[in-house]
Amino acid sequence: MENVVELKNVAKKFKGFAVENINLEIKQGFVTGFMGENGAGKSTTIKMILNLLQPDAGEVKVFGLDYHSHEKAIKERIGFVYDGNVFFEGLNLKDIKRIVAPAYKRWDDDLFYKYIEQFELPLNKAIKTFSKGMQMKASLAIALSHHAELIILDEPTAGLDPIFRRELLDLLQELMVDGNRSIFFSTHITSDLDRIADYLAFIHKGELIFNQSVHEVAENYALVKGKLDLLDRDTEKAFVHIRRASTGFEALTDNSSEVKKTFGDRVVIERASLEDIMYYLKGGIHLG
Repeated sequence: MENVVELKNVAKKFKGFAVENINLEIKQGFVTGFMGENGAGKSTTIKMILNLLQPDAGEVKVFGLDYHSHEKAIKERIGFVYDGNVFFEGLNLKDIKRIVAPAYKRWDDDLFYKYIEQFELPLNKAIKTFSKGMQMKASLAIALSHHAELIILDEPTAGLDPIFRRELLDLLQELMVDGNRSIFFSTHITSDLDRIADYLAFIHKGELIFNQSVHEVAENYALVKGKLDLLDRDTEKAFVHIRRASTGFEALTDNSSEVKKTFGDRVVIERASLEDIMYYLKGGIHLG
């Protein structure tokens, strides 16, 4: 099985917002980064992957199975880490383990205690006394203790201090070493994805703009700088978005080779960071 998750032509409409025609793949054994500004549709998409929301149209398959017939089997194999505490605040980790463990056939007590020790988490203190970083570690420990094959993280590093963010990213990389796990990492903090993602999916205003390997993104997307007199109705088609200034223009392209053909040495072409891509796409998309 090459893809652990496949969304085909998935759509979900709300009042004033919709995700439409989402075709998304999460590949087995890799980290897929899911990027987009707040409100772009990331959480809605994740809820459909977890069957917490049913799509209005399209098909969702996880591990090659559909939720209609295999919901319990699918959810046994998924670990979910949310931005914030999802447990009752008065409980401690021993209480939470006692409640959660029976829900999973493959729950592993030894693994749970190993992660509690590794993350330096207290077993007997109420969750409400935990810092944001400790709550994140607690969620991750529970997600990992039933041998989840797909770990879904929704904005896990938002609001964390830089040192803990690095620790979390290092830990996620360690988890990938055996090649059996897949991680789907949703965030608007692009520097985190620069560090760990193998594939990138970018959602903007409910539309999936791309779902590519990091190498494809680096090859296709570029920042282009040049003089204003190079722009006309035809040459502008090479760009996704253009910023004009009195000194010249800076633009984002998703087709570097086409820009090289069109402009040759008359422009400067630079690598576009994920932050550049998000910034320019947020500024407005006109495709060709």
